[in-house]
Amino acid sequence: MTQQTITLIGGGLVGALLAQLLAKRGFAVKVFEKRPDPRREGFVGGRSINLALAERGLQALRTAGLADDVLQRAVMMRGRMVHPLQGVSGLQRYGVDDSEVIWSVSRGGLNMLLLDAAEAAGVTFHFGQGLAAADLDTQRITLVDETGTQRQHEAAVLVGADGAGSALRAAMNDYMPLGQRVEPLGHGYKELEIPPATGASHFAVEPHALHIWPRGGYMCIALPNTEGSFTVTLFLPAHGPHPSFDTLPDAAAASEFFRQDFSDLLPLIPNFAEDYDQHPVGSLSTLYLDRWHIDGRALLIGDAAHAIVPFHGQGMNCGFEDTVVLANLLAEAGRDTANAFSEFQRIRKPNADAIAAMALENYIEMRDSVADPRYLAKRELGARLAERAPHYFMARYRMVTFTHLPYAYAYDRGRAQDVLLDQLLRDSSDVENVPLDAAVSALRATLPPLPPLRLDSGLIAAYRSTDYRVRLAKGGFTSIRVDAPVPDALRALIGSHSWAFITAWHPFSQTQPRDQNHVAQQALLAALRKLPSTAAIYPAIGVGQDWREPSFFVVGPALAQTDALAQQFHQNAYVHGLAEGHARLRLTSGEPPRGQAG
Repeated sequence: MTQQTITLIGGGLVGALLAQLLAKRGFAVKVFEKRPDPRREGFVGGRSINLALAERGLQALRTAGLADDVLQRAVMMRGRMVHPLQGVSGLQRYGVDDSEVIWSVSRGGLNMLLLDAAEAAGVTFHFGQGLAAADLDTQRITLVDETGTQRQHEAAVLVGADGAGSALRAAMNDYMPLGQRVEPLGHGYKELEIPPATGASHFAVEPHALHIWPRGGYMCIALPNTEGSFTVTLFLPAHGPHPSFDTLPDAAAASEFFRQDFSDLLPLIPNFAEDYDQHPVGSLSTLYLDRWHIDGRALLIGDAAHAIVPFHGQGMNCGFEDTVVLANLLAEAGRDTANAFSEFQRIRKPNADAIAAMALENYIEMRDSVADPRYLAKRELGARLAERAPHYFMARYRMVTFTHLPYAYAYDRGRAQDVLLDQLLRDSSDVENVPLDAAVSALRATLPPLPPLRLDSGLIAAYRSTDYRVRLAKGGFTSIRVDAPVPDALRALIGSHSWAFITAWHPFSQTQPRDQNHVAQQALLAALRKLPSTAAIYPAIGVGQDWREPSFFVVGPALAQTDALAQQFHQNAYVHGLAEGHARLRLTSGEPPRGQAG
């Protein structure tokens, strides 16, 4: 069989990583990028010079075999160094220790590393080729270079990784409305620089931190670079009364503003006037789409599908997480790209919507709350609960930044935890007045345990190797195996229906008392019986190397229904299939493994 060709529009961070992952899975990948090759022409800026790399992005880079190379070019950041207008600066750690840190990476350096890796995997890049038009009916695209010369290219399968201003998205929206909404934040940004220091450390301020100067409705932040400099970003309202970019049109006005509001920062920026006058004001918006794809012909990914504001440091990480999910789905879909694209949107859109909301909330936290006594009290109480009951409480920031939990789960869990913290502190904002034993009891009574924070390969391997046994009406069992055809003994029972092998036993694969398991299993059985689409339910059992879990083999419910039940009963995964097709392992975490069906 000939290689399936996939055409990518955009060779930035997400496009280059996706291209490499697809090439490693056997696809012929062609990438068209409107900018010149940064390895030959130099990196073209215009966006943030450095970015925050967290666990989700690192996991995608591990999948590509590139994590170690990237970390050698990154600077560790342990937490937020908060610089109040008055008072002493202090570090607010991101995690519990140095195992939970984020990394400052150069956008340009990372892009060039990813381009090299993709080319080494067999990807073909065409630089200086912007998308001028896409005819989805004839499956041809028109490309244009800097001289205006146009050429045509066949593109049966198109993926747009061309950023927030995506040309492919515009072409798709002209062909079929995508339900596009762009919500401006109303704030803009301007980048400045703290140069390397002359001392032995080369850094003018603490290097292993993201520095924040919170000032209520606005702020400055600074991220370290490997050579000793810091990229400083000023965030201000774009318009309106002072202070806004309207009221600070030039360096003279801005210098006076900095002397009053950022007096400790201004002396660290010797080229302030030049930086301020030469660097443009960037805009900040959130992009929402109702549709990310047009059947199996075109799909959007990363910022092209779900651009967000930068205040959670997750834009790149979310895009990188996208690439792994999409590469796995396409690898298992054969040539059924329509199903893969549909499944990609189903898995990723709720998570993209969740991180968009959290990024907006984090802006308020960074500019306002980090110096607010109520926020600090909730943060301290949350830290104590996490220490006393780590399986029940984790700060939302840690869930987003240091785990593989779906963004949507982190968002919902974070809101529930915040309500509990408010209740515990309703009578006093002094954490010392909150009885910790009673608070832990309230936590355990209110919220279920957290799922596995990182679904490791060993656990997935255990799910794959399980013997999924279904009891037959005439006696005995027949076994379902992941990625194998349905056994003959079940084909007549299934017919043309979808089916699932599912349990409520041991939520999140964590041992639970037998009586609690039995109650949950009866509740699952009742839920299955209530579904109008359920055609039949058979007793079953999952048998692993040293464990057995009573289960159900159910015929009829749609995939969305069994997904909902697996999530309701806190199962990491279940097995499903359609008619006589292969049995597939389906994770509920939002990241399908190789072999997951759509």
